[in-house]
Amino acid sequence: MDKLKGMLKPGPTPQQLLRDWQRRLRQECRNMDRQIRDVQREEKSVQKAIREAAKRNDVGSAKSLAKEVVLSRKAVNHLYENKAQLNSISMHLGESVAIARTVGHLEKSTEVMKLVNNLVKAPEMAATMQEFSKEMTKAGVIEEFVNDAVDTALDSEDIEEETEEEVDKVLTEIAGETAAQLPEAVRNEKIRQPGQRVGPSREDVALAEGGDDDEDLEELRARLDRVRS
Repeated sequence: MDKLKGMLKPGPTPQQLLRDWQRRLRQECRNMDRQIRDVQREEKSVQKAIREAAKRNDVGSAKSLAKEVVLSRKAVNHLYENKAQLNSISMHLGESVAIARTVGHLEKSTEVMKLVNNLVKAPEMAATMQEFSKEMTKAGVIEEFVNDAVDTALDSEDIEEETEEEVDKVLTEIAGETAAQLPEAVRNEKIRQPGQRVGPSREDVALAEGGDDDEDLEELRARLDRVRS
């Protein structure tokens, strides 16, 4: 009898689905805000290290750390883009529920489907948005789609790319006159590529910070990796 009652129990209304989805979308946005703050806070530590490295004419460490700043700022921009798309999903869902009050059921939204599809391709959002897509497909808001793994890989690579020009701009911005006074041959030195690893090595950070506390430097490096992931 209890099993029969469970089978006859009505599903959530469009309004209930909307409230749950919007609550979770707001939580995702708050998580992104927190991650943005973490990245920007860690960037300040790196900026200090860049200025100190430039004063010592240690352009190798300065450029390696400037590269870290470039990647961090790209990560922040990407988070802002993701947050804007989450807010757009919430807005379009609200419109869908308003229509449902008139027609009696949720209708498909091409706008929501496009936004969800974009966010599924973002590695850091993939798992969350796949869960949303299943629920929205079941509710009839979007159609089931197949994620393009190739596009995901390309998007990830785009985030990781940086150029010498961008690094030089960051170096000039942070180190200012100190960087400008470096000998031309030193300023033109290429960034070291230690095993294709993104970000400075522990040794680079240690040199820039003065190497007086290895444990703190290792923690800084770990935080930089973590907040951008």
